[in-house]
Amino acid sequence: MDITHPQTSMQSLWQLKRREEEDGGDGDGGGKWAGRLLRESAAAISEKDSGRIHHLLWMVNELASPYGDREQKLAAYFLQALFCRATDSGGRCLRTLTAAADRMRSFESTRRVMLRFQELTPWSTFGHVASNGAILEAMDGETRLHVVDLSCTYCTQWPTLLETLASRSDQPPHLRLTVVNPSDGGGVGGVDPVVSEIGRRMEKFARLMGVPFEFHVAAGLHQLRLRDGEAVAVNCMGALRRVVVDQREAFQGLLRDLHPKVVTVVEEEADFSSTRDDFLRCFDECWRFYSLFFEILEESFPPTSQERLLLERECSKGIVGALAGGDGGGGRRETAALWCERLRKGFSPVGFSGDVLDDVGGLLKRYPAGWSISPAAGAAAAAPGLFLAWKGHPVVWASAWRP
Repeated sequence: MDITHPQTSMQSLWQLKRREEEDGGDGDGGGKWAGRLLRESAAAISEKDSGRIHHLLWMVNELASPYGDREQKLAAYFLQALFCRATDSGGRCLRTLTAAADRMRSFESTRRVMLRFQELTPWSTFGHVASNGAILEAMDGETRLHVVDLSCTYCTQWPTLLETLASRSDQPPHLRLTVVNPSDGGGVGGVDPVVSEIGRRMEKFARLMGVPFEFHVAAGLHQLRLRDGEAVAVNCMGALRRVVVDQREAFQGLLRDLHPKVVTVVEEEADFSSTRDDFLRCFDECWRFYSLFFEILEESFPPTSQERLLLERECSKGIVGALAGGDGGGGRRETAALWCERLRKGFSPVGFSGDVLDDVGGLLKRYPAGWSISPAAGAAAAAPGLFLAWKGHPVVWASAWRP
C-alpha cells in the first residue's frame, strides 16, 4: 500500500498498523508504520508539496499519542517537530516547551527523575564513572582541586567523587566545585533555581565525608575566579552540544585558556550537525537516535512510570530543535569522530587507564543485559575514549583530553 497517495484511507492505515503489531516489529522504523509515514511526511516537507504535507500530517495526527505505545509516542513528538518545520515555527515552539518545563521543574521532581533514570540505565552513570576516573588520575597528588562543571546533570556525578577523595589514606584535598549554567544558545545564562538547593546538599555531604569543600555557581566562564595553586579540571558532560555550532571551536579555545589538567567530554552519539543542511538526512538520523532512546526507556521502565513519561516529554525539545530549530542552534549533537576533529585542534587525547576501564565494566554489571562497552569503530575508529552501546549500537561516548 502506498501511504503517500492522497486517497489513502484511515481504515487501511489502521489495518497496516494492526498487521505490523501482530508481526511483532521491534519499533526501530524498519517497516513500522510510524517511521514509514513520518519519513514520507519529511520528504513532502523537503519537496514543499503542501497537499501531501497536509494529508500525511493529518494521518499521523490520527494515529499518534504521547500516552500510547512506543510508535504512537514517537509519532506524536516527531509530528510536532515536522509541523514546526512546515510552518517555520520551531523557534517559538522551543521557547514554549522550555518555559513550560521550567514552570513544572522543582528540586524534588528533577532529583526523582534523574536518580530513577540512573538507577535503571547506565546512560548517565557511564559518563560519570569514566569522567571521575580521568579527573582523579589527572589530579593525583594535588592538594587543591577546582572542578568546573559544565554538565546538565545537577551534580549527581559528584557524590561518588567526594567519597573517593574521602577514602584516601592521606589528607583529602580541598575541592572547589563551580557549576556553570550555559544558556540554550550556548553562551551564559541565569542560574537554575534548583542548583542552589543542590549546592546546600553537596556542602552537607562533603562535611559528612570530611572533605574540605566549596560550592559556587557561575553564570559563565568569565565568573570562575581562578586561584593560584589550584589544579583545574573541566567536566563537559553533554555540554559541548549546547554551544551553537559555529561557536564551538571558539568555546573550546575558552576552555583551553583555563589551563586545565584535564577536560572530560561525554556526548551522545548522533549527528544533527553535519546533516543540518540536508533535511532528510537529518530526519533519518534523528529518527534513528530517538527510536533507540525510546526503546531503552520502554525496556528499562515500567509501562506506567511517570519518570519515563517526563523523560519522553523532555525529548520533544531535542526533536524540535534538530528538525525545526534553525541551522546552527545549540543542542545539535555531533558524532565522536566530529568532536575529535574539533578537539584535536587544541587538545590531545588522554587514554582511560585499566582501573577506569575496570570501574566502567563493573558499573554495567548492575544493569540488565543489552548494555556493553566498546572501543571506537567504523567512522569513529580514530576517536579515543569509550562508547556505551545498547544492543550493539553506540549511544554515548566518553573521552578525556588535555591542552
